[in-house]
Amino acid sequence: MNFDFTDEQKLFAESVRRFAQAHLAKDAVPRAHNPRFPFDVAKLMSEQGLLGITIPEADGGQGGTLMDAIIAIEQTAAVCPRSADVVQFGNFGPIRTFSEYGSDYQKKKWLSECLAGRMVISLGMSEPDAGSAVTDLKTTAKPDGTGYIVNGTKVFSTFSPEASVFLVYLRYGPGVGGIGSVLVERGMPGFTIGPPQEFMSGELWSELHFDNCRVPAENVLLGPGGFKKQMASFNVERLGNTARSLAFGRYCYDRAREHAGVRQQFGRPLAEFQGLQWKFADMAIKLEGAQLLLYRAAANADKGLPSAYETAVAKAACNQAGWECAHESMQIMGAAGFSKTSLIEYCMRRCRGWMIAGGSVEMLKNRIAEHVLDRRFDQRPPKPKASEAAE
Repeated sequence: MNFDFTDEQKLFAESVRRFAQAHLAKDAVPRAHNPRFPFDVAKLMSEQGLLGITIPEADGGQGGTLMDAIIAIEQTAAVCPRSADVVQFGNFGPIRTFSEYGSDYQKKKWLSECLAGRMVISLGMSEPDAGSAVTDLKTTAKPDGTGYIVNGTKVFSTFSPEASVFLVYLRYGPGVGGIGSVLVERGMPGFTIGPPQEFMSGELWSELHFDNCRVPAENVLLGPGGFKKQMASFNVERLGNTARSLAFGRYCYDRAREHAGVRQQFGRPLAEFQGLQWKFADMAIKLEGAQLLLYRAAANADKGLPSAYETAVAKAACNQAGWECAHESMQIMGAAGFSKTSLIEYCMRRCRGWMIAGGSVEMLKNRIAEHVLDRRFDQRPPKPKASEAAE
């Protein structure tokens, strides 16, 4: 089994690293602390062919693989962690679901603008009472002539303060079979976007409110029965989350390693203290193991949509490895890592968020256990028996 990149992938990795060093390194720190989406970086990446790597050429993309996009995330994050978000947006997020299932009309209207780095799409999935229990959505779409009337609320949507269009998960009818999605444009009557709120990571999000918002039929992405397709595509988004977690953890590891080689205490470099040597050994084990799981999921996904099991294993491993390595790197660097003049604290905050976003580590472990034990475990309380309900 070959665990090495092809010659073509190695050349691609080198070209992305050179691009990042030439265009992104200088402002990496201030860019990380600016909560707004870096459209300037998105336009540069579009010109470089780093947006739409995973999108078919027929849709304006590069027709590459998920592994190619992961390489782009890794090489970008090694220089400018914040800019890796742009690679994620252009290859893994709702843009991929949009490309997979969107109509020609929808792609022509929005996809080209996204791939040019001039527009972002936000995913409206979570609700006040439906986070991990995504099948408990209450946002509804009721038929109305040639369109639908949408009512409900969404929370925690990435890019929502600046997005031009929103991919909204909702229900047309009861049960899982009634779930689908529509595309809602900013400014549509009945659609209001709340004031920006801030995550611990510094990212901004806004509540999305739909009050008799009329959505035309041509804006339907997936009708009733679309839930399984949406979640299959969501596994692709999870790989983007997974890749950034690992890349940010490795960024911290590399900075801590450099620091330990030059920082002197008690007349010796930090690297000569066995306690810190063991920290680096533990981090290396975690990073190397998690990376192989990520690469397995991505490589196998290039034969089709990602395996839910392999994606869950990779995300859980990379989320934990990224967070733990960022945390340990900060401890090694001390106040230098805790200061906002470095990006260690920024990466640690971001890694912590990814243990929640895109499927919490706990929910992923539930899915992994179901695969291991070959049975489904319902997290909901059992329904009362008919005789009990009658009483």
